[in-house]
Amino acid sequence: MGGGVRRHDSAPVAIIGGGLAGLVAARELTRRDIPTILYEASDSLGGLARTVRDEYGFSFDFGAHFITNRLAAELGAGDLCVTVPRYGEAVVTADGTTYHYPMGFVRNPRFVADLLRARLVRDRPASNAVEEMATSYGSAMANEIAGPILEGWSGLDPRLLSPAVVEKLDEGVLKTLWLKTAGWATRRAVAVGYTREVPSSAKVWHVYPREGVGSLIGRLASTLNEDVIRLSSPVQRIHIEDETVRGVTVNGETQEVAAAMSTAPVHVLPKLVEGTDSLDYLARFRYRPMVFVNLLLEGRGLIPDVVVWYTDRRLPFFRLTETPLSMPWIAPQGKTTLMADICADVGDEIWTADDADLADLVLDGLSETIPDVRHRFLGVRVLRTPLAYPLFLNEYEADRRRFSRGTGISGLYSIGRNGEFAHILMEDVYWRTKAKVRLLTADLAVTSTRV
Repeated sequence: MGGGVRRHDSAPVAIIGGGLAGLVAARELTRRDIPTILYEASDSLGGLARTVRDEYGFSFDFGAHFITNRLAAELGAGDLCVTVPRYGEAVVTADGTTYHYPMGFVRNPRFVADLLRARLVRDRPASNAVEEMATSYGSAMANEIAGPILEGWSGLDPRLLSPAVVEKLDEGVLKTLWLKTAGWATRRAVAVGYTREVPSSAKVWHVYPREGVGSLIGRLASTLNEDVIRLSSPVQRIHIEDETVRGVTVNGETQEVAAAMSTAPVHVLPKLVEGTDSLDYLARFRYRPMVFVNLLLEGRGLIPDVVVWYTDRRLPFFRLTETPLSMPWIAPQGKTTLMADICADVGDEIWTADDADLADLVLDGLSETIPDVRHRFLGVRVLRTPLAYPLFLNEYEADRRRFSRGTGISGLYSIGRNGEFAHILMEDVYWRTKAKVRLLTADLAVTSTRV
């Protein structure tokens, strides 16, 4: 596409990617009667937000999905969802001590005293994630809890991570205690710390679709006309002229567009755009690959809480999740799943190990926690993803903050967790995507007036 092509009012907005952010953007744009085409490279929608069921009655939702009653209502999917009665997190330290969040830490006088000292003495800005944690919660929490967990999660020395990694932990101790108390009183899993774009409250709690997150994606997609969605349609190029989006090439054909909203991982954008080098700096941004090993087991309630973080770096995993404690319907009665999160790099020995070897690795790690775990073992399901989490490294923190303010290219918007390179969960993906659509709508109106 070249020759100084100019946008026409009838040119559609191109949405790149058919996950939650892409579908929300398409819905909001079409509600405004803005021509829209959603291009999805694969033959199905949802990305990692998909559900798989096996012949034994186990259900697996790939990816980390936290859905609130507020988000379900916004998506028109409240009728698909069931209230989650319980959700909790705990930390197990290297010496075997279990701290339930947050009361376990509050009951420890040493942690409380350290927290108070940290709040009274703030002499300089934090230069890395561990220092930020120490500034907010005390050095004991930072060094004994946060540091080892961040190392397990990132696979790096946590001092290489930006302070922004822990910025999302901003509910505050008193508000967290209030929300947890409200959840206990109402017998609902009140959401604590799962959104920053809109306030948390006792009226916002976790729910989950009985048929899995895939049904929620299906409901959202059903709001769009068939001509909006193009499956098996990878966007190969985003054409830029004069630092402005002009078109996209899909399956070898070029389409003029009014704008583009991309959910593509940011380090891919420099390879997609043609006509500018202003996004080349994004190629340095890194994501943490992860291997999720789902063990199918006899019994239930095998770990101290729904999510348990481990500080012992001798273990192969840094986190275990027993989802049926929150959502019993995803496993047959009397059975459960344990998902172990293991850091990896694409192509390394963990990434290339076969499923049986990965199951053995996790079972060995569980042998002290659950002595009879091998007798309970029924099978394994493994998911490998190269894009589990954005890594906020100090080496490109200034560029990350720059990108968070926009792409710098007129008509090009990045949306979604991978597209924004942000530590955000589903509800924030939703609200931030809506905000980007409002911004795009205003920009299109200005462009139309100028033309």
